[in-house]
Amino acid sequence: MKVIADICVVPLTGKTSVRAEVKRAHQILVDTGLTVHLHAYGTNIEGDYDVIFAALKKIHEELHRAGVPRISTNIRLGSRTDKDQGIADKLEAVLGKGSR
Repeated sequence: MKVIADICVVPLTGKTSVRAEVKRAHQILVDTGLTVHLHAYGTNIEGDYDVIFAALKKIHEELHRAGVPRISTNIRLGSRTDKDQGIADKLEAVLGKGSR
């Protein structure tokens, strides 16, 4: 099943900066080969449900293995059966011609 997900992984390390942990999490998502868009407070990813959730599992496993004691992940997920729609389509619908 194809989905569009908005994912925010928050590694709770006790440090102010978690840049390295977020960078590793983002790279795991990129390595799926799916469409991935990093934004200021998370990542949008579109593709197969099982691939996305396998990547989230890998993120948690790898960050825990790297010493992160706690991780909080927020996920918003959308799917459609009436048409094939991706992130670019959704953006075009709002930001495209004539909508300004």
